[in-house]
Amino acid sequence: MSEGPYFKYITTPIGMMELCAGENSLRAAEFVDHPRRLSRTTPLLEEAAGQLNGYFRDQRHGFDLPLYFDGTAFQVAVWQELQKIPYGCAVSYQDIARRVGRPNAVRAVGAANARNPLAIIVPCHRVIGANGHLTGYASGLWRKAWLLRHEGCQQVQSEPAKTRWVRPQ
Repeated sequence: MSEGPYFKYITTPIGMMELCAGENSLRAAEFVDHPRRLSRTTPLLEEAAGQLNGYFRDQRHGFDLPLYFDGTAFQVAVWQELQKIPYGCAVSYQDIARRVGRPNAVRAVGAANARNPLAIIVPCHRVIGANGHLTGYASGLWRKAWLLRHEGCQQVQSEPAKTRWVRPQ
């Protein structure tokens, strides 16, 4: 097999995703409007597609794939911390900042979240504002809301015109 990168496209309930892998690791999973490259799949991409399809069918709540992170040390620390957020749970940007040992770096955590190359697999959609409100998602807040609902998080009206997200007990 020739040297990567390799690409595969999958259709999900919330849009098309482009998966990208190198020789031995998944490098990206992102939402796209249409295929941007010629598909060249590998067994790893087939496995990633199968795991994502299982997630959308509510048959899988986590992922077991070799991942490659191309980012700064801080970004990688944030992305690794995101992987520890349990399915169906939501935490704040402040929580992640504390967990990576940088409690005052809330905005930097938000920026790292925005640059997460592995949507859903590295669950940045599970990070919400400290007040429980949805904030930022590179693939659109509607997708973030859909993913949280899919995982069992619920919207709770806390004040008029304000909604926060919680995991049912």
